[in-house]
Amino acid sequence: MTPTERTERTHPTDPTDLRAQLDTLTTEAFRPELAEIDRRSTLDIARTMNAEDAVVPAAIAARLPEIAAAIDATAARMARGGRLVYAGAGTAGRLGVLDASECPPTFNTDPSQVLGLIAGGPPALVTAVEGAEDSAEFAAEDLTAIGLTALDTVVGISASGRTPYAIGAVEHARALGALTIGLSCNAGSELAAAAEHGIEIVVGPELLTGSTRLKAGTAQKLVLNMLSTLTMIRLGKTYGNLMVDVRASNDKLRARSRRIVALATGADDKEIEAALAETDGEVKNAILILLGGVDAPTAARLLDACDGHLRAALEAAAKL
Repeated sequence: MTPTERTERTHPTDPTDLRAQLDTLTTEAFRPELAEIDRRSTLDIARTMNAEDAVVPAAIAARLPEIAAAIDATAARMARGGRLVYAGAGTAGRLGVLDASECPPTFNTDPSQVLGLIAGGPPALVTAVEGAEDSAEFAAEDLTAIGLTALDTVVGISASGRTPYAIGAVEHARALGALTIGLSCNAGSELAAAAEHGIEIVVGPELLTGSTRLKAGTAQKLVLNMLSTLTMIRLGKTYGNLMVDVRASNDKLRARSRRIVALATGADDKEIEAALAETDGEVKNAILILLGGVDAPTAARLLDACDGHLRAALEAAAKL
């Protein structure tokens, strides 16, 4: 179905009703003290905007217990073969797609393991697809298209917490038994209420009224960073703070791979090159060879037996 066909199937909310809804949202609130911000100096506006951005980490800190609980639940599902799926519209959708797209090179995940769905499909990444966010049905269709199962985790993302596409994704996923997380920037949001794990990062009204790509977007980006990164740590994708599952797909990442092996093992360049050659560039396996004193087939076997957790594999190697 084309974006145009989808737009034709949407049922827009009555403008009066929608305006009444927006009037109740913190993210849409008008700030009289900034009504003449365009008359200030550029430096003064920059200072004001910087001060606004500084409130975001504190707002996230207040919700860390909820975030941690959602991460632990997500990791448990993914350890059993489930996927992490982000679903949102506009800026929220783009942030989800961005976070998902960075997981394969960073953590060597399969591209299908962490997915980003945006209302309106790929064209909406660069161009607004009118009406796409207004349909919960489209979200259900998108999740059906990827074969969503009860093992998966779906994260609905919406600054307002009222976007039908994000809410529809969470409701459809929950009906199938999937884990659901609702990330919004308004308290008492419909999205958080629909999800098993509601995360509401209330950063207050924006510098530009209703422009939720600003503080709200920053808050969502930081939480998504936390969600994917900590989940991957729990899944054994790191060794300490080293990205030992990094996929060396270009010159920079190949150089980073060698540096990671060096930092983890203290081995010299010749030893590192030999270990990486023996493991076909797999960083985690090379570290196990150097620290565990095993050969490549044994390293691969131990890591497989330990579900990819390098620390556990090193402990197993020490017992051989």
